[in-house]
Amino acid sequence: MTDKTCFHCGLPVPADTDLPIRYQGGEEAACCAGCQAVAQGIIDAGLGSYYSHRTAQAGQAALPPDEILQQLKLYDLEEVQADFVERLPENQKEALLMLGGITCAACVWLIEQKLLRMEGVVKVELNYSTQRARVRWDEERVKLSDILTVIRQTGYSASPYDAKKVEAAAQKERKTMLIRITVAGLASMQTMMFALPTYLHKDIEPEFLSMLHWGAFLMVLPAMFYAALPFFHGAWRDLKNRRTGMDTPVAIALILTFVAGVYALLRQESGGMYFESLAMFVFFLLTGRFMEQSARRKAGDAAERLVKLVPAFCHRLPEYPASEESQEAAVVTVENGDVLLVRAGEVIPVDGEVLSGESEADEAMLTGEHLPVVKVSGSPVTAGTLNTASPLIIRATQVGGETRLAHIVKLLDRALSQKPHLAQLAERYASGFTLTLILMAIPTFLFWWWYADAGRALWVTVSLLVITCPCALSLATPAALAASTGKLAAQGILIARGHALEVLSQVTDAVFDKTGTLTQGRLTVGKVVQLGQSPHPIAVAKLLEAQSEHPIASAIVALPDDTLPEKHSVSQRVQRVGHGVSAQIDINGSKHIWAIGRPEYVAEISGSLPAQLLELMQQGSVIALGNQEGFQAAFTLQDKVKPAVADLLAKLKQQGISGHILSGDNKASVASLAHSLGIEHMCAQAAPEDKLAYVRRLQRQNKRVLMMGDGINDAPVLAAADVSIAVAGSADVAREGADVVLLNDDLSALDTALQQAARTKIIIRQNLIWATVYNFLVVPLAVAGWVTPWIAALGMSLSSLLVVWNALRLRK
Repeated sequence: MTDKTCFHCGLPVPADTDLPIRYQGGEEAACCAGCQAVAQGIIDAGLGSYYSHRTAQAGQAALPPDEILQQLKLYDLEEVQADFVERLPENQKEALLMLGGITCAACVWLIEQKLLRMEGVVKVELNYSTQRARVRWDEERVKLSDILTVIRQTGYSASPYDAKKVEAAAQKERKTMLIRITVAGLASMQTMMFALPTYLHKDIEPEFLSMLHWGAFLMVLPAMFYAALPFFHGAWRDLKNRRTGMDTPVAIALILTFVAGVYALLRQESGGMYFESLAMFVFFLLTGRFMEQSARRKAGDAAERLVKLVPAFCHRLPEYPASEESQEAAVVTVENGDVLLVRAGEVIPVDGEVLSGESEADEAMLTGEHLPVVKVSGSPVTAGTLNTASPLIIRATQVGGETRLAHIVKLLDRALSQKPHLAQLAERYASGFTLTLILMAIPTFLFWWWYADAGRALWVTVSLLVITCPCALSLATPAALAASTGKLAAQGILIARGHALEVLSQVTDAVFDKTGTLTQGRLTVGKVVQLGQSPHPIAVAKLLEAQSEHPIASAIVALPDDTLPEKHSVSQRVQRVGHGVSAQIDINGSKHIWAIGRPEYVAEISGSLPAQLLELMQQGSVIALGNQEGFQAAFTLQDKVKPAVADLLAKLKQQGISGHILSGDNKASVASLAHSLGIEHMCAQAAPEDKLAYVRRLQRQNKRVLMMGDGINDAPVLAAADVSIAVAGSADVAREGADVVLLNDDLSALDTALQQAARTKIIIRQNLIWATVYNFLVVPLAVAGWVTPWIAALGMSLSSLLVVWNALRLRK
């Protein structure tokens, strides 16, 4: 072996190996062909900054052998992908993967960049804390095996996400930490047993003093070289990458204490052993870290709890309705259309529709609504909800990654993988503070060594390094955000993006869509007014609206049947979002361009608005129908305001938040609703571009705008608002673009979210103030020599725990 270490993985380079890596105009050594290929590939792809940003060495790379490559090819088979790959439109697929070999945030960045530069990879979302990756790709341009091969060639591993494996890994980590704590605790007791006589008697004979010293030394070795390893590993990563982290000052303090103890042992000094303080020091640090990790896991376990809701097995009815004999089947094998039996007390495994039976379902875990929901034939059921009363026979309509529960987990993953501005600032400040702290320790040691008490110089320096470690500062914001996200998810309020809670606490104006948001969205047609000579206005209107999901379309389609002649056809259908639908309809050989929608839109085809229609428009919401021969019919619409809207708006006004209504309905209808709800600001007959301009105008006035909507036409304005909320039952595109998604119809959830955001802001401020004040207070105390090392370890651990425990109050 030589003194050289591998540039990529840090392992020693064999003496007879010459595998250069070209980097920044020079050459670096590699230990094997795998590391050389991976490193050169990273650098040649323009990702060389990985090596300056990483905080730990990569694992030793190896070129995947043919056997491994063949195994990866199996992941391209449809039957293998059926268990974990979601199929999307336009030949796209999406999979959730577990990553292996991740040692620092730079590893996540590297994998993300490598994948995003692959042709055909559409989107990559990585969560460093959970080491999960959600990858979307175009199946026609790249295969899943190609993605897995690139990850492996980069020096990492990836496999389909398995909640059981994740849980097993977490349990293993927890067990290892408990063993380390136990070792440190036993070492602390044993070393104190040897040290206690030196505290009680100052005139111990040299041979007995030597025996006590050596006994304490032997007892502290397991604590130093096994229990404390996590701190040394972290500090070594920091040192190799020329940065300072939370473990750096702790490791320095441990090494200094151990060296001082060995020095005292060899010199046979009678002043102190150091070893009992070292063991106690490690014990307190590990205990604090374990409790902190447990609390953080409890604060951010919302997504994991949701994943575990779906059972592993179910009862399939392969011969239904001929026979109700059930067979045990794995949930991952269930396909759309399969018929399942869900017994009382069992969790529903898929989204579906009830075919037979009457029961009640507990949907509290998903919607926050604790009252059971009645399920009868034709009722929809949701994966992860509990069948409480009696057996149900259901047909699966959405399975695996297509279920509502899977969508919720995706949104939570995305929210937890994003860092708000406050968290980023706190991390940068903590990193700089750590470096300042280490530099401050040098003059402190010199002062005590030369001018104060040389015998206490080491203790003072060790105490300073430990007690001021800014762990609490780094935990202040993420712990609070994770706790609030989990709490709101349990109440049916899904935080889909990391910045949402931060911005919710700053909202000055709340903008609401009307239909489906403030009102129930279950529109009905009050009356049909004949305006022309068409014999089938209702049938034509239903034909035009047949393919739309808009609430108005549903109201038209629900009208009583008005049959058209058998010889009719529809072509050239055009839907203008926010305005209406037009198409060419051929009835018995007579072709006309028909339009239905806002009267102004229909007027583009049918000409000027008739007086009778203008009169109806003054009275409320009206949808018009017409063709080239003129207006043929008008449909007046009725809708009910949601029960909690009035109370919600009153609470918003008490908080100083201004309310606004944006709607595509006519001015009379919108003005009537605004007046009844006490809303001063409104904009009627607003197309999507008008809604967008309205919100941007508010933002130019330095307003922080919350937008709540539900339809496709709300998607642009939801994306533009400072924080956006999609109500229950929203269109898919609205949910995807929203920062917050409500899982039930109760709009009082908005007030709950605002209050929780305000509480979160207070808790974050308390945590930051505490962490900052703590550091400013303990620095002079430590420099003055008033803090011993074991008290420093206890203080640092308690400061971090206090921050996390304070954040956990948000779960109540």
